[in-house]
Amino acid sequence: MAVQGQTKEKTRINIRQPRHFKVIMHNDDFTSMEFVVDILIDIFKKDTFEAERLMLMVHESGRAAVGAYPYDIAATKVNSALARAKAEGFPFRMTLEED
Repeated sequence: MAVQGQTKEKTRINIRQPRHFKVIMHNDDFTSMEFVVDILIDIFKKDTFEAERLMLMVHESGRAAVGAYPYDIAATKVNSALARAKAEGFPFRMTLEED
């Protein structure tokens, strides 16, 4: 039984996918290919074949996108990779670009 004067509200929920950011890996003449492959496997969860393919793309073209993630995840992966590179003495460089 409805109470007189009672109203119902409709709530509309808009759920949007978070914006993604491409992680760009840059080539340099000092960071070893093995280190790059290890980063791609350990931090970016690529299999060995994909990691080697991406490493060669970076080496041959100077840069390559190695993944696209929401900003927080992308930034965390980049910071982890750069910290490891710094600890091992490599001038490794990665950047983020909006996808």
